[in-house]
Amino acid sequence: MYFEQFYLGCLAHASYMLASKGEAIVVDPQRDVEIYLEAANKQNVKIRHIFETHLHADFVSGHKELAALTGATIYLSKAAGATFAHVPVEDRFQLRVGELRIDALETPGHTPESICLVVTDEEKSQRPWAVLTGDTLFIGDVGRPDLSKTHTPQQLAGLMYDSLHQKLLTLPDDVLVYPAHGAGSLCGRNMRAELFSTVGTERLTNYALQIRDRDEFIRQMTTNLPARPDYFLEDAAINRAGAAPLTELPPLQPVSAAELSTMLARGAVALDVRNTDQFAASHVPGSISIALSGQFAAWAGAVLGLSERPVLIAETSQQLDEARLRLARVGIEDIAGYLDGGPTAWQQAGFALQPLPQLTVQELNSRLQDSALLVLDVRREGEWDAGHIHGAGWYPLDRFKASLPQIEPNRPVAVHCKGGYRSVIACSLLQRAGYNNVINVLGGFDAWQQAQLPMERGAAVSA
Repeated sequence: MYFEQFYLGCLAHASYMLASKGEAIVVDPQRDVEIYLEAANKQNVKIRHIFETHLHADFVSGHKELAALTGATIYLSKAAGATFAHVPVEDRFQLRVGELRIDALETPGHTPESICLVVTDEEKSQRPWAVLTGDTLFIGDVGRPDLSKTHTPQQLAGLMYDSLHQKLLTLPDDVLVYPAHGAGSLCGRNMRAELFSTVGTERLTNYALQIRDRDEFIRQMTTNLPARPDYFLEDAAINRAGAAPLTELPPLQPVSAAELSTMLARGAVALDVRNTDQFAASHVPGSISIALSGQFAAWAGAVLGLSERPVLIAETSQQLDEARLRLARVGIEDIAGYLDGGPTAWQQAGFALQPLPQLTVQELNSRLQDSALLVLDVRREGEWDAGHIHGAGWYPLDRFKASLPQIEPNRPVAVHCKGGYRSVIACSLLQRAGYNNVINVLGGFDAWQQAQLPMERGAAVSA
């Protein structure tokens, strides 16, 4: 048996390829499918089957394009209501490929149509080897239950409890667990950094599996959920119909500095994809920073949504190409263009660039006695509860699209996250909204802890 995990850090997304006797299966493919074609060619196998564990809400899947390129059959739960050609899957559906046996389990909870795939390598044993859990069971977490138009979060959480305890936890402890997402994904809230685990390890260490009472499980799974990005339901709808091939995207068009100035005055969005240090040094006023170096696509979807037509600001053509691809992975396809010549051309055209002031954690610590300074923590709730700066306000970046924190426009605000990526996004949004005294904290809370500066723990209260 051949087995490979493909991990896309930009979306914290894991997809898989399995093969036996020259025939391959792809599970939960990302939108750009060349990696699977290349892997199949390298392994000298043919992709004949494509499984989707559910209608993904946080990214656009490449299942339809991959099927068109390979002639493969797509398999998806009958509850998905998919409108493309596929085989509807029910509980205990079985597929044999060479020495591989795939048994599908209906595991509603994250979504009504979620399934998990139990993998048995019959060449070695009749016992199951692994389970591909989609967004039902993560490493250290379970899927969020608030992504359905037909079920309430409470109904889905109850179904999740049943799926976990009646299906997944009946598997042997040594069965490997391979989920569709890792730490940082918005499909859960407390995932660990590992990319796989075992049923036994999760049984002992996953907080959600320690909750024995069904009603208490429902209560905890539906309390204090992170904000659901608006684009989630849109991506699920795209995946229900199947996305168009990436080759159909039109080429990016150049936008002059003067044109961009006019567009910004009319409310357009400029998206700066350069690294955070470059943005802090100087950027086009009003532009939003989402650097390619982090989970760019997920935050672009959460911050911008699918209806915006951003103008991209980059340093190189390679950055523009990469940004275009990553945006398409979450369904942002209608790009208004790119700033021709980048920030240098903006300045040469006579327009001023704006800096983002920054300070170290030591400098921040020395200023904490300044009552005028607000320290704003934009991490998620679990991160805050694990430790935070005394006196800081908490307002997670997930909520910024719905509404910005209520701060006096001229009050000095020092913004931090875990390592400095999300805080620059937050600072750029605040600057764009007219906040005049925004400061980024270099290195974030990681740097604060490394410097052994004082911290406290406690429940989060929004700023």
